[in-house]
Amino acid sequence: MSDQLQTAVEPAHTRQPTLSELAYVFLKLGTVAFGGPAAHIAMMADEFVRKRGWISETDFLDRLAAANLIPGPSSTELAIFIGREKRGWAGLVVAGCCFIIPAAVLVTLLAAIYVRFGSLPRVAGVFYAIKPAVIAIIVQALWGLARTATKTRFLAAVGIISVVLAAIGTAPVLVLAIAGVVSGAALWLRRERGKLAMIPFAGRVALLVGTAAAIVPISLSRLFLSFLKIGSVVFGSGYVLLAFLRTEFIDHLHWLTEKQLIDAVAVGQFTPGPVFTTATFIGYLVGGIRGAVVATVGIFLPGFLLVAVSGPLIPRIRRSPTAAAVLDGVVAGSLALMAVVAWQLGRAAIVDWLTAVIFLVSAIALLRFRLNSVWLIAGAALIGVLIRGN
Repeated sequence: MSDQLQTAVEPAHTRQPTLSELAYVFLKLGTVAFGGPAAHIAMMADEFVRKRGWISETDFLDRLAAANLIPGPSSTELAIFIGREKRGWAGLVVAGCCFIIPAAVLVTLLAAIYVRFGSLPRVAGVFYAIKPAVIAIIVQALWGLARTATKTRFLAAVGIISVVLAAIGTAPVLVLAIAGVVSGAALWLRRERGKLAMIPFAGRVALLVGTAAAIVPISLSRLFLSFLKIGSVVFGSGYVLLAFLRTEFIDHLHWLTEKQLIDAVAVGQFTPGPVFTTATFIGYLVGGIRGAVVATVGIFLPGFLLVAVSGPLIPRIRRSPTAAAVLDGVVAGSLALMAVVAWQLGRAAIVDWLTAVIFLVSAIALLRFRLNSVWLIAGAALIGVLIRGN
């Protein structure tokens, strides 16, 4: 029966779209794709599988699985995978850039407005009310993903250990490496065969990420390298990005304040396209237009490269029990980072009874009534204008 259903829902997908068609569709998606990665993926499935028949449902799901197995923004990498599938290397570049550019341009404009008017009561009121709503959105994502990720008590324990490590200041990459190694080693111990090949890998990761930075002068090259590093190692949802941003730009470089980071997150939430365009906002804050471009290229470039090289490796990873166990641990560690950063940002966002009410109402609207996060952000912004706009 499942074969019959699959045959019924998969349209023919022999026609190859032109590059201009590919560019048009991804520009459209990048402009209207509100709601985060899950919404982006649903819109891509509707557009490419059901409406246009450019890719079969099976191939679409295979590309989605591959995007979830590599670091970076999963919905953006899914777009890049589809472009590569339909038009080769040119399609890879066109699809990814056209999905990213509309959001990056809009975020840059908002960053310019923020720098110019951010201290005015009306604009400050908007961000004042949006911040607790953003925290509720993060909590909702964490709640939904945790039920899937912690499939066993062991993985739940890995998650708890990761929370403790993150809370005491362990580097986010090292938290993910430890979680993956522990999960993979546990499988090895159960199977009583193989070698502990991941231990030296963990040591190398510790050497790479264990160095703390002192206060560093702002430079475009350092900005690019920071975002290139983050884009190469962020594993999990876009919200995990927040932990890396906080560690890099608040704790190490001291280029941002807690307020600026939560404002950047808020902008990333109520604009369409990838949540990773939070990097565009931060880049503008520290380096103007050039900083926005440099940060955007830095954060997204690893995704293009990883999609390009991961195609032949993905089937092997999916077939390997050890690799699958490591991935399970990494996912649990990612959720732990989400939980810790939600707590840290929540302390900066929920500052009085009104922000507490906004957070609680937002959480209920999301968890109980499944309200679209775009409407939630819009409603919170309106409340901020009405209450704090005078």
